[in-house]
Amino acid sequence: MANTHNLFQEFNTEISVTQSKKNKMTTSKNALRERVRKHFKEEHPEYIPNFYIQGSYKMKTNIRTKDDICDLDDGVYFFREPDVEPTTLQTWIKDAVNGHTTTSPEHRKKCIRSIFSGDYEIDMPVYIKKSEGENYQIAVKNTGWEESDPKEMVDWFNTQKDEKGVLIRIVKFLKAWCDFKRNKMPSGLTMTILASNAKNNISYSENRDDICLRDILKEIRIAISSPNEFKCIVPAVPNDDLFADYDNTRKDNFLTALDNFIADAEKAITEKNYLKASKYWKKHLGNRFKDGEDKDEEDEQQKFSSLFELASQSKPWQNEK
Repeated sequence: MANTHNLFQEFNTEISVTQSKKNKMTTSKNALRERVRKHFKEEHPEYIPNFYIQGSYKMKTNIRTKDDICDLDDGVYFFREPDVEPTTLQTWIKDAVNGHTTTSPEHRKKCIRSIFSGDYEIDMPVYIKKSEGENYQIAVKNTGWEESDPKEMVDWFNTQKDEKGVLIRIVKFLKAWCDFKRNKMPSGLTMTILASNAKNNISYSENRDDICLRDILKEIRIAISSPNEFKCIVPAVPNDDLFADYDNTRKDNFLTALDNFIADAEKAITEKNYLKASKYWKKHLGNRFKDGEDKDEEDEQQKFSSLFELASQSKPWQNEK
C-alpha cells in the first residue's frame, strides 16, 4: 500500500500559519490591547483589563483556511463584580478597537471581532471573575453571563497531546477537512475534542499520519454512532454539549461526510499507486493536498531489491590481490 505520510507532512506545512502572518498577528494583537488599555483608563478607569491568548492559537492547532484566513482569540478579563450588562462591556471593547482596521469591528455573540481584510481576524471575548474560587464567566450578547474557562480547555488539551505533535497535526487535518467541506461542519473546538478522545483508543504510529487519521476518523464514528451518544462534551467549564443545537439535517450532513471520508481513507491506505491514493485524500482535504507520484509502492520495493541483489552479486573483494 502507498505510504502517503510525506504528503501529509507537506499538507501540514501548507495549512499552517506562516511565520510572517504570525508576526503580523502579534503586532496587531498588541496594538489592540493598547487601544483597550487606553480606552478603559480614560473612559472606564474602574475596569482594569487583563489579557490571555486562548483557543487554537494557544494549542498550536490553528490553520489557514482555504481563503488564506486565520484567527487569534485574545480574551479580555476583568477581576471584579460588574455593574453593567455583559453587552455593555462588550460594546466598550468595540468602542476601544473601532478605527484600528478599515473594516468596522463586528459585535458577535461572544466576542468583538476585528477584521484585517483578506489576512486574519482577532476575536476578543470578554470575561469576568468576581472573586477567588468562582468560575470565569463570558459575556454573551443580549443574553447575560455564562460560565466558561478557556484556560482549563487549553490545560486539558496539553495533557492529551503527544511529544511528537501527532495529535496536533491530526486536529489540523480535521479542521482543514471541515473548512474545505463547510456546509455547517463542526467547529474546530468540536474536532479537537473528538480527536483527543479518539486517540486514546488507537495505537498510532508516529511515522504514518495517513493511518493515524484513518483510525481516528473511525473511532470518532464509533463514539457518536448511537443516537444517545451523538455528543461532544467540552472537558472544561461549562462542560456543555457542542452537538446540542444540531438539528437532524446538520447531524446527517456531518455523519455522511464522516462516512464518506472513512470510506475513501480506507481506499487510500490500501491503494498501491501514490497518485491514486492522494486523489482519495484530496476529495476531502482539497487541492492544498498535493498529488503523489504516478508510481506504485511495489515499484520502489522492487527497485530496492534489485539494487541489493546487484550489490551482492558484484563481490568486489574477489578482485583483491
